[in-house]
Amino acid sequence: MTTGAAAPELSVEYRLDLLRQMHEIRFFEQNLRRLFEEGLVRGSTHLSIGQEAVSVGVCSALRKGDTATCTYRGHGTTLAMGAPLDRSFGEILGRAGGLCGGKGGSMHLTDRSVGLLGSFAIVGAHLPITVGAAFAARYQRQDSVSVCFFGDGATNIGAFHEALNLAAVWKLPAVFVCENNLYGEYSPIASTTPVEQLVDRAASYAMAAARVDGNDVVAVRRTAVEAVARARGGSGPTLIEALTYRWSGHSRSDPAKYRPRGELESWQQRDPIKRLREQLCDEGAAVGCDRVAATAETAVAEALERAKGWDEPDLESRLTDVYA
Repeated sequence: MTTGAAAPELSVEYRLDLLRQMHEIRFFEQNLRRLFEEGLVRGSTHLSIGQEAVSVGVCSALRKGDTATCTYRGHGTTLAMGAPLDRSFGEILGRAGGLCGGKGGSMHLTDRSVGLLGSFAIVGAHLPITVGAAFAARYQRQDSVSVCFFGDGATNIGAFHEALNLAAVWKLPAVFVCENNLYGEYSPIASTTPVEQLVDRAASYAMAAARVDGNDVVAVRRTAVEAVARARGGSGPTLIEALTYRWSGHSRSDPAKYRPRGELESWQQRDPIKRLREQLCDEGAAVGCDRVAATAETAVAEALERAKGWDEPDLESRLTDVYA
């Protein structure tokens, strides 16, 4: 999690750090894809390549004590919140040194030390968790905000409407971030949702709302800063719709043949990493861009090597942290 003042103009160094974080997430997931293909990752993996600006932009607006929940496509949020690279790799590889002792895997990443209350495999299951965390903060008189990341498909289930309704009624310090990547699993959004702009659903709950280019990390951060300040100041929750796109299929077993020809290539031209790099290079920061990319690649590679060297969990650990 990158913390900093909510200044309208971000310094070159600050934006370089945002670029570094996006590179780390990209390199992390590229390595995961290779590990999955090599048979070293149990279960499936859901990659967020192409969506890095949403998690990095939003989490950069948070501070220590704030919390977040996310979906099974949550590697980006996990790292953007500050979870260690090696322990994140370790969890997905099923190693004892992983975030959850190697027992949660790719879809259940959790690190309370950085405020990550968990990634959830069940669609929409975490929206009520965010409401609970925001209520707890209010009840305990803590000056903290809870953020929830979810996909466009989750806006059609009951938990979404119940969570937003309750958060609005109680003016809870929560921010709901819809990562609209145009597809709910294999279904294009138009085939499942009657409204063209998901952010319009906030009006049903008299809730503040914002729609933002989810591939522009600076714009995402600016929007998130305003929403977080509103929540922290007691003015209630906000629904943010961030327009973005996942480059991979729904999961590693999905070839994504349902996408129209040329759609992926069109969105790749709007690559959030490429866009921020071009902006910084135009300001004379090409050397800095190369530096942070190399730093990120090295950090990810070294973290993976450490995680691969860790032991698998002991058999006895199967019975720990289990609720009966």
